[in-house]
Amino acid sequence: MAIQGTGWKHDLLLALCAMLVVLAINAVSGFPTIADLGADNDSMLRLVEVRDLLAGQSWFDLHQYRMGLAGGFVMHWSRLVDTPIALIILAFQALGTSTAAAERAAQIIWPLSLYGLTIFVILRASRRFAGADVAMPSVVLATAALFFLGIFNPGTLDHHNVQLLLTAASLYLLMEAPFWRPAALLSGLCAGLTLAVGMETALYVATLGACAAVLFILDERERQTARGFGIGFAAMASVVVVATIPPSAWGVAQCDAFSAFQFVIAALSGFGLAAIAGLSGPSTARKRFVWMSALALAVAAVAIVFFPQCLASPYAGMDERVRTYWLNDVVEAQPFLSVAVNQPKLMAARYVTPFIAILLIGLQLRGRRLRREEVLAAASLIVAFVVSLWQVRGSTFSVAFAVLPLSTWIAGIRLQANAAAQSWRVSTRIAAAWLVSLNATWAGVAVAAQSVVQRAPTGINSDADHALTCGKAEDFSDLAAMPATTVLASSNLGSAIVMFTGHRALAGPYHRNVAGNLAMLDAFMGTPDAALAVVQREHVGLVAICRGNSEELSLAVEAPTGLAARLLKRDVPDWLELDSTTANKPVEIYKVR
Repeated sequence: MAIQGTGWKHDLLLALCAMLVVLAINAVSGFPTIADLGADNDSMLRLVEVRDLLAGQSWFDLHQYRMGLAGGFVMHWSRLVDTPIALIILAFQALGTSTAAAERAAQIIWPLSLYGLTIFVILRASRRFAGADVAMPSVVLATAALFFLGIFNPGTLDHHNVQLLLTAASLYLLMEAPFWRPAALLSGLCAGLTLAVGMETALYVATLGACAAVLFILDERERQTARGFGIGFAAMASVVVVATIPPSAWGVAQCDAFSAFQFVIAALSGFGLAAIAGLSGPSTARKRFVWMSALALAVAAVAIVFFPQCLASPYAGMDERVRTYWLNDVVEAQPFLSVAVNQPKLMAARYVTPFIAILLIGLQLRGRRLRREEVLAAASLIVAFVVSLWQVRGSTFSVAFAVLPLSTWIAGIRLQANAAAQSWRVSTRIAAAWLVSLNATWAGVAVAAQSVVQRAPTGINSDADHALTCGKAEDFSDLAAMPATTVLASSNLGSAIVMFTGHRALAGPYHRNVAGNLAMLDAFMGTPDAALAVVQREHVGLVAICRGNSEELSLAVEAPTGLAARLLKRDVPDWLELDSTTANKPVEIYKVR
């Protein structure tokens, strides 16, 4: 049965309706996530990157010149995400709108379009997973789950929403491959594209590729699926390396961005898979296993011999002070135990429904073998859940993938209820299934439990401490009116400074800005004299403080005699002068004498 014959237009309409409902909710409330971007540093810097591209910065030049030490630093993001955002802005400018209005349109249209498409893909995957009509529970659960993830909010220009859409699409298309011939090729293309957008999806892409290979080993009929996926994956990697990397850098390996390393591994594994699957004539499972094992060994050997630096932990070489005072305060990088202790609401919303979904799949193993669609979904869900135990960002994918077994479960209970006599027990069972499948339910349970024990979470990474301030344009209006210079501020303010003003921010929450962040730590945690030395060396003209900012509070606790602690106590050294017009405002500005 081809995809065209399974009601995809109906599903697309359902996804569109869900997207429009969310659009209406945001419009009625005045698009609060655009008015106050809060701690969404990545979305702010993404817009700056798009502005730089539209202002003439080279397609291949990913420098962020207004952050870090003099000369800036090279970002690890992909131009592939900048492009559609820039095109939306250009389209609205061509219609005569102002730049600000065009940017606001892009901040609304781009994430909400991705939201609708992701709901559509999850709905299609749920149908294939269940082998039945699960449209209603799937669209409700997907809409709620993605809404509470927050990565599709208006104003969210970060790349995580793109990655989720492409990864979910690759999973669904691999499910669809036996029923629609082009699906395997498209799945490989999506897998290659999501890897090109960011390395966070490497494990999910590897899982899908491994599933395609294992399914072919076990079943000769999966030959075309493996071949199509391999060709699509390798072909996309080849296109991306030419389209996004200048020829002068083709031989340079970058572990945190698409480069020669990722291209070589993708091309070898993708074309190798396609070549093995393309061998003429039938073959035994043992022979296919030998060929696939040889390919896996070849890929591993190339990675170990030529790119050993990329096999370590992604944060292995990070400066210990940056790790302690920045990375350990990044919410999305926290492990499960830290989230469970400090942020019970987030833990409940991100971990419970995927865990229930894994249990549901496990129960299926008791009565029968899993179908190929169930194997693909289970592998993706389990890998994403394991990743989330290491870093909470993995839950973005596990929460979305959990919709497949959860919606199937609800649909099965409803089907049983329709066949049985109606009773309060049946109604209670259906209601309970709905409640335990919604992330919001578990978040509410966590909040209620916390209020009962009357224990507020402690520490910088706690629910209570993450109401970050200084995310509005008006917070930086005074700073924007001052002559351009270098601003010393906490890394949490770096993206907002370069977005809302014409200044250069010394610090910013990015692992490649090590030198700038260390200079900020030296200044804010050092004595006033030590801070002055940094200020003079880096030609800092202004110092900005955002009272209530969690990073500044943390630095003040760790270094009670440092500059940050003194400024929070209004103990100003004689080489700084408070701009009186900013006193008691969200952002207080000190001029260097």
